[in-house]
Amino acid sequence: MNFFFTKTQRMNKFRKIDLYPVLTQEFLPGIKLLDMLAAVLAGGVSIVQLREKQLPAAGLLDLACVFRKLTTRAGALLIINDRIDIALACKADGVHLGNSDLPLPAAKKIAPGLILGKSTHNTAEARAACNEGADYINIGPVFSTATKPFAETLGLEKVKEISAAVNIPYTVMGGIKAEHLGALAGIGAKKIAMISGLSATDIPEHIRTLRSRINS
Repeated sequence: MNFFFTKTQRMNKFRKIDLYPVLTQEFLPGIKLLDMLAAVLAGGVSIVQLREKQLPAAGLLDLACVFRKLTTRAGALLIINDRIDIALACKADGVHLGNSDLPLPAAKKIAPGLILGKSTHNTAEARAACNEGADYINIGPVFSTATKPFAETLGLEKVKEISAAVNIPYTVMGGIKAEHLGALAGIGAKKIAMISGLSATDIPEHIRTLRSRINS
């Protein structure tokens, strides 16, 4: 049974998140995806995004349903990257959309109860996402990252400028490591999405340390 039945409940939970793990097997060398999910949940995170862009729909749905079961057990939100159909089918809490995905107005009609996030890379995109009804935006990439090798990095000042232009929650992402968390907190960025920065010898302890740094 999912703990979050309404959009309001889901957004109340979202506003309190700190570390936002984005899980994809491609960037998790040496550990299986479901083992990583179990590890980050053991570290106490309250949200997870499933980001598997290469899986066929049937395989992605099977995986998403397992993610849903484990995140529900942990009391954590589940966001699906790109695929609003998969998010609805597995009863996820939200979907994160990129610029080439379903437009936000259409997504709102199809799934009014889901959290709808949108990737943004500049102030104009951030304002447009707000106007189209995004529940939150992601700002990035902040630093150089293998997940977006050809994207222009923003840096702290640009993130600060973009975040000041919106009135909805925002996450930041892109090449973020533990040593960046203090500077990000200093500009008000305390919802930190990570992919490769999640890896460690003792992942649950690493997750707890990251969350402590974000919240200190």
